[in-house]
Amino acid sequence: MSADRPTMPPVRLHSEAELARAALSAPLLARAAKLAHWADPGVPVGVGGELVEKALAAATEHLGLATDEDGPAYTAEAWQLAVDTGLVEITEDEDGDAADAAHLPDDAAVGTATPGEELRLLTAGDPQDVLDIWLGGMETVLADAVAPDLSDIADQLAEGGELDLDAIDWNPEEEAELLDGILGNLYLLSALGEDPGQDVPLPALAASMIVPDDMDEPTDEILEEVSDAMMRLDDQFRVLEPIGLVAYRPVDEALIEELDEGGETVSAAEPLADEDVARYGLVRLTPLGVWAVRARMLDAGVDAPAVGDLADKGADALLAALPDYPEVLAQAESEQWLTARAPLDAARDLLAAARGDDARGPLRRLAAQQTLSLVAPEAEPALREVLDDRHLGGLARVWLAERGLPDIPEPSQELVFWLTVDTIAAQLGDADDEANAELRELVQGLSDQHSGFFDAVWRVDHPATADVLEAMGRLHPDKKAAKEARKAAFKARSQQAG
Repeated sequence: MSADRPTMPPVRLHSEAELARAALSAPLLARAAKLAHWADPGVPVGVGGELVEKALAAATEHLGLATDEDGPAYTAEAWQLAVDTGLVEITEDEDGDAADAAHLPDDAAVGTATPGEELRLLTAGDPQDVLDIWLGGMETVLADAVAPDLSDIADQLAEGGELDLDAIDWNPEEEAELLDGILGNLYLLSALGEDPGQDVPLPALAASMIVPDDMDEPTDEILEEVSDAMMRLDDQFRVLEPIGLVAYRPVDEALIEELDEGGETVSAAEPLADEDVARYGLVRLTPLGVWAVRARMLDAGVDAPAVGDLADKGADALLAALPDYPEVLAQAESEQWLTARAPLDAARDLLAAARGDDARGPLRRLAAQQTLSLVAPEAEPALREVLDDRHLGGLARVWLAERGLPDIPEPSQELVFWLTVDTIAAQLGDADDEANAELRELVQGLSDQHSGFFDAVWRVDHPATADVLEAMGRLHPDKKAAKEARKAAFKARSQQAG
């Protein structure tokens, strides 16, 4: 892996306006905002800012949740978010008299809640204001997601003992680290997957954090850990979905009972049948979730690029980054970069940045060729200017030929072979080259087109000549040709050493 490869792969982000709309429509924030408006001119609250009993009932009615068994809990959760994000402000009552009688005050009230300044920003601010408020609320929800089971704490306190976190098997740092790791894995899947909206089965996600990479057959102990982690994640994702961070289909309640009663474990070694996958839970980051996880990574000092980051950078920065981008995102980045530039200027900048005999040179030229394929025909003069350039003459001819333009000079034999080496060098990477069928076909096709190919190529003055010939020796399906490639590689090494 290249030393300057981004820590995280790039992602495509929705616009701030789209993300802000998604934030406003997240059920939890939408309820919190509705309650904040309802709090005008004043709502009685208890010591911790919570709604007193009668006010909670009225708030639940206001949200249309009075007939829902969990309605008061949903209301209390939304109210707490309003408090935590500043959508409502709490003031202590000097005389203990809670405000407006229409809001049903009672003797437990010690303060009054009114709409806060953040509510104005949420309703009248710009998209970034909305996202800032949502992000603060999301951090509160993340903290709730890794909190211990309150029933366990209540049992301890009811018994008159001191709070013992070890006894309830809860380590806040470990819980937060595990959830961060899970969100990071979902982020990677969103970045690298062909379909960013692809759901991830919960058992596979849990296994990704627990099963060692070098373990072929998970042990019963490991499988039990996966099952436990899966159920913990089920609880956490149920908490995270209402804020809009994830889209989640929970574990089937009947399956939870089966696991609890039978002591069964979830297999991490074998894929689930299609009809069973949904029962075990399905999750993915929403576009808003991708944006949020990236924001947290950036705050933590992680390099997490997004498509469009390079739009105002030079061609050298673009070509340095594109080889590490997935193909679809590389094209999207190139398109944004080109939008801000005149075709002729863009082409000249790209060609200048593509030069060089360093190890990354072939990759830059391949990226330049791919980006130039998107450039309008007005760039033609820039390509004709480099027809005699050893580094660029080959890709210039390709560009002109693809557009059916006239007067393209025939390349010299020396340029053809140099371009051949450069082309193959750009496709040799950290991955298993022998498993690259496309590269194997390229190697065979090039050598079959030219008689005496290997005897000519080893003489090419290119820093990657020996590496390319060694790769051709590994990849060529014909044993005789593969042997010739290896002999030519030895000659190239000797020439470089001399």
